[in-house]
Amino acid sequence: MDRSLVSLQGAMSATVLLLAGGLGSSGHALAATDKPPLTVVRGPRVVTAGDIACEPGDEVTATTCQDAATARLAASFRPRYVVTLGDEQYQDGELSAFRSAYARTWGRFLSITKPIPGDHEYHVSGAAGYFVYFGQQTRTPGYYAWDVNRWRVYALNSNCSKIDCTAETAWLDRDMTAHPRTCTALTMHHPRYSSSQHGDNPDVEPFWAVALRHHADLALAGHSHQYERFRAMDASGNATIRGMVSFIVGTGGKSLFTRTGPRKGSVVYDDHRAGVLTLNLGRRAYGWIYKTIDGKTVDSGRRTCH
Repeated sequence: MDRSLVSLQGAMSATVLLLAGGLGSSGHALAATDKPPLTVVRGPRVVTAGDIACEPGDEVTATTCQDAATARLAASFRPRYVVTLGDEQYQDGELSAFRSAYARTWGRFLSITKPIPGDHEYHVSGAAGYFVYFGQQTRTPGYYAWDVNRWRVYALNSNCSKIDCTAETAWLDRDMTAHPRTCTALTMHHPRYSSSQHGDNPDVEPFWAVALRHHADLALAGHSHQYERFRAMDASGNATIRGMVSFIVGTGGKSLFTRTGPRKGSVVYDDHRAGVLTLNLGRRAYGWIYKTIDGKTVDSGRRTCH
């Protein structure tokens, strides 16, 4: 049963919410400053977040334009790869802004970054600034797959008003058929489910449906500017052990959203500070830690692949 266990209200209506499934080993609800138990998973380390850099010259506040702080936090984990979840550069994804803002913070990871475009990148025609900055001209229209350990990771372009997502879905099905893996993850800008103002995104349901037919394990997204973890769900919003666990990590620094209502299946929600999610991708399992720039470990756990 989904029920709220903890709701911690702080300054500026910031919220840390731990729902059913967010209990410590003793069975009590965790406060925001507690560190949840984490079973170590050995494997390559990936750091991820989206919605990252403000426009050049924008003012840094406690809850906005914190991309320099999230970059320092990301670097502290010494990742093998950095996965960015779209809207890397506000407001319009211009190449000049990438080079003068994003490059000064998260640009330090450029050689190990696996990016995807967000909707703000498409404020420039064809997301040209994004493709030039990340050197992905040959990857247009912006989706691809890459391998790490026993994982295959699908970097999907969820801007379905800008590209042909029907063709992308067919490509995803073909590639998953041709490259079966023990563990599989999807990354995309738009989350299938969200408890904040942007809400759910039905456009990505076909990606989920195909991925679940191939027993995918994990979905990562941004767009909604909060951290949120959902229990294993299917493409239609039903909790199921064979579903994908999904994370929203729209906390790369730009700004934060507040929770508008509890979405069924949500386990943890946090909007108190920017932060990054760290994943260890093991041979048959993955572990995660979500940490914020003020040093709090908000969420952690371990799960075996399908």
